[in-house]
Amino acid sequence: MEFGEIETGSALGAILAHSVRAPGLTLPKGRRLGAEDIAALAAAGIARVWAARLAAGETGEDEAAARLGAALAGPGLRASRAATGRVNLHAETAGLLAVEAARVDALNAIDEAMTLATLPPGAILTAGQMAATVKIIPFGVRDDRLEAALSRLGDRPPLRLAPFRPARAGLVLTRVPGLKPGLLAKARETTAARLAAMGGTLAAERICPHAVGALAGALQDLCAEGCELLLVLGGSATLDRADVVPAAIRAAGGTVERLGMPVDPGNLLVLGSLGGRRVIGLPGCARSPQLNGVDLILARHLAGERLDGAVIAGLGVGGLLDETVHRPLARRIRETAQRQPRVAAIVLAAGASRRMGAMDKRLAVLAGKPLLRHAVE
Repeated sequence: MEFGEIETGSALGAILAHSVRAPGLTLPKGRRLGAEDIAALAAAGIARVWAARLAAGETGEDEAAARLGAALAGPGLRASRAATGRVNLHAETAGLLAVEAARVDALNAIDEAMTLATLPPGAILTAGQMAATVKIIPFGVRDDRLEAALSRLGDRPPLRLAPFRPARAGLVLTRVPGLKPGLLAKARETTAARLAAMGGTLAAERICPHAVGALAGALQDLCAEGCELLLVLGGSATLDRADVVPAAIRAAGGTVERLGMPVDPGNLLVLGSLGGRRVIGLPGCARSPQLNGVDLILARHLAGERLDGAVIAGLGVGGLLDETVHRPLARRIRETAQRQPRVAAIVLAAGASRRMGAMDKRLAVLAGKPLLRHAVE
């Protein structure tokens, strides 16, 4: 690719690298200059422009982005129309994003001209939400590099969306002495909303004492009512495999696969099964609508993805979802102790602000300060 400042008279067919604005003339970046553009530039007294020309064996940015986008859009994802060298991939429905990170890294290593950025693996998406974006950095990419990328992708895209499946869930809430009734109502509402956002339904509910026998009986009742997913939110946290929730799962005839997970908030989760149904002992953070480990586990189950102890053990990288007043001290001390960096900035503010008429937009006062100062601060 040829790229640089060239004489306007020689720029026919070139791609404008930077927007050009002059009285009565606006030419956007990326425009392929035609004869009328050249004449308008000359009439405006613009003798030279920054522009690019594709060489033989190169594909333009939009075509390259479109071809990559089509190859990357796995099941459940759709590619947008290419524009300015970019194609976005959107979720066709609500679901869980699966990403083969090593293959994405390999694609990004082929040529700096081609980039793919995705949401994290396991991201919970709503219908229409962007999952990834392809961007061609220059105005074109070498054909051999583009073909190498497409060949490496083959017919198995590294991105796919696992849609949420409808499921009828049953919830058991256990009571301990002194537990406020309002907490039970809040837990019920939050759980129902969390399930609904992932296509599930809270179909049945039981409230019982926080005791092994009572909880085991409630779980068996929910199985008899046809609930496909069993959720337990105990009035007291589960701290051991011999504690009430795991013991009740076993007493009901089920098994406990995992106690605890490397996700915070959400450490104290119990994963089990009963009569072919998944049982999830919810940690206390399930009462909050904020993102926590419960969302990660429910999303995997409702998307039909593999969910077992090994999967949970692999959630630690990225598993710190939030920081609360109970766990900030060591990190904050380290951050404060680090030397503050010295940062400099150059603010480009040389436009003519013609659309504002006699007033310069950057000098207009807002809240006692010019807009330019707001931008700098």
